[in-house]
Amino acid sequence: MGILEDRVVIVTGAGRGLGRGEALECARQGAAVVLNEFDPATGAAVVAEIESSGGRAVLVEGDVSQVEVADRLVAVAVDSFGQLDALVNNAGILRDRTLVKMSPQEWDAVIAVHLRGHYAATHAACGYWREQNRPGRMVHTASTSGILGNFGQANYGAAKAGIAALSTIVAQEMAKYGVTSNAIAPAARTAMTESAYGDIPATESGTFDFWAPENVAPFVAWLCSDSAGDISGKVFGVQGDTVELYQPYTSVAVIENDGQRWEPEQFTDRIGSLFEESGIVAQAEFMMSKLRYTMSQR
Repeated sequence: MGILEDRVVIVTGAGRGLGRGEALECARQGAAVVLNEFDPATGAAVVAEIESSGGRAVLVEGDVSQVEVADRLVAVAVDSFGQLDALVNNAGILRDRTLVKMSPQEWDAVIAVHLRGHYAATHAACGYWREQNRPGRMVHTASTSGILGNFGQANYGAAKAGIAALSTIVAQEMAKYGVTSNAIAPAARTAMTESAYGDIPATESGTFDFWAPENVAPFVAWLCSDSAGDISGKVFGVQGDTVELYQPYTSVAVIENDGQRWEPEQFTDRIGSLFEESGIVAQAEFMMSKLRYTMSQR
């Protein structure tokens, strides 16, 4: 018996990559899965894969950034399986370009699928749990491109940073209803990451493939379970055989002016102590170079 026996889980963007792995793992752990996928043929193939293994699954096609699609996900979960226990927000796209070359359409498309898509599905699920007075689990998909920042991904990074903040705030707002909200910043070899990092070869057969997307799914399934009920409002890095815990922004240094309003010129002499005390450099940094595990060639 799996850790999600008799539970119902929604997974968005479940046709490929991380979402497919998450849907398959949740089904393997006993959950009935409601898959969302923009491409109906791809989504139907994952449903068939789950059903061929004896699992239960149903597809809701469409753009999850559309409120009516998100609402339908919850409605289908309840109509098909009688309840909703967990939501995995995964759907996303890339339109990488430096900001000065980025079109409004490239900005809007990425913000819509990632950030509005997370809002729409989260809004629908939280409304159901509050109305039914039921506990729930949410797993949102942030990214190190958002919480650290990555060159050429202003749209994607802004959306992913917003998702991390959304998860933290929803965790506070939904705590009284027994609903948890956590985010992951996953790293895996998918079509999206290969477009950003280039070809990431698989490990030789018979050895552990660190960057395989299926490696992210077990932790996501666990966050959807009863065992994770006391964890909420956190951001985890998940890749390979590792799980990291990210610490949110915290104040690491301060300067004060003896109870007086600052004069702008004072900062010329005083601001340096902030960087000296904290060990932070004043110049722009490539924060992704600080990752413990990276798909980039260093």
